[in-house]
Amino acid sequence: MRPKSYDVVIIGAGAAGMFCAIEAGYRGLNVLLVDHAPKPGAKIRISGGGKCNFTNRRVEPKHFICANPHFVKSALARYQPDLFIERLERHNIAYEERDNGQLFTLDGAGQIIAMLRTELDWSGVELQLNCHINSVLKQQGAWTIETSIGQLTSTKLVIATGGLSYPKLRASDFGMALAKQFGLAVIPSRPGLVPLTMPARQQAWWSDLAGLSLDVKVTAQQGPTFQGAMLITHQGLSGPSILQVSNYWQSGEPISLNLLPSLTDVLDWLWHLKQNAQSLSGALKPFWPKRFIQAWQVKFDFADDLANYNQARLDQLAKQLTEWQIYPDDTAGYAKAEVSLGGVATSEVSSKTFESNKVPGLYYIGEVLDVTGHLGGYNFQWAWASAHACAQSI
Repeated sequence: MRPKSYDVVIIGAGAAGMFCAIEAGYRGLNVLLVDHAPKPGAKIRISGGGKCNFTNRRVEPKHFICANPHFVKSALARYQPDLFIERLERHNIAYEERDNGQLFTLDGAGQIIAMLRTELDWSGVELQLNCHINSVLKQQGAWTIETSIGQLTSTKLVIATGGLSYPKLRASDFGMALAKQFGLAVIPSRPGLVPLTMPARQQAWWSDLAGLSLDVKVTAQQGPTFQGAMLITHQGLSGPSILQVSNYWQSGEPISLNLLPSLTDVLDWLWHLKQNAQSLSGALKPFWPKRFIQAWQVKFDFADDLANYNQARLDQLAKQLTEWQIYPDDTAGYAKAEVSLGGVATSEVSSKTFESNKVPGLYYIGEVLDVTGHLGGYNFQWAWASAHACAQSI
């Protein structure tokens, strides 16, 4: 039986893989899109609490973590958020804008998947699900791919297999293993945009406060400061600000919490409370839940009455409120991670075409590359932008 032959085989039917297949199909190429999962776009379906934060109105290179900060510039410039927004509008998909330019569907992430499935049909792409890859070889300038549906051949091969986050959705290291097979450098993977857990000896304190949320500024030793909600869990900390800083946190290092980010001068605020005989707990009520106030004051032995506090004690209190150093024990792992950090080194592929510098005809796009966006739709925009750039070059 002769192998089926294609211009392009794309492995991975997630956001990047589907979008690349669509754009390549519209260019008149004979495209096969394969995935080992039974349905395409599994991570799209659960993203954004089921609403899919599909992009952000304000996308800049600073919103991405990459060994080479210049790598993302070309693709992001050539496929900007407005282009994807226009596509949604052509499909009559309603959306809303939330804080900081984040865009979500109004009627569910399934609409994004349905749109992509429709355009796969329009562009003539062949989609094969439940397709397992047994081996990949390059022979005489063409790709030979042994699969559970038979042997395939193609001129170009695009890897869009994502990272290791959400193993229940059949995430795998296929893309990184293939890169190593062909001699490409791979940055070790670790969970990103993930809750942080606290040491076992401290978990009882956090667990008693589980479910509480407060606005904070949080900073890791290596990285920017993020402001937003911090959610206390039974194991430690979650919420948008914690997920953001998790991309920069390293094991053994602290994170610093400013528990009163809306106040510009906390020490001056404390002096005002002291001079006006106001209680600390009463002054904290607009900022923190009552249970957190009580537990925090007991933990750090700060009395309600500030009248007897000298300068040193007020300085100590101000620092504890704005520079609370805590040492997470670990992350909550890939099962809770929204993305994976690490992946195929960007030094191995062209930032304009996404073709391997070492292996002609081999392309890497999306999360499988060592590019990770901040929380807020940036990872989806990277999927669309890298897929579009790749499709224009194959």
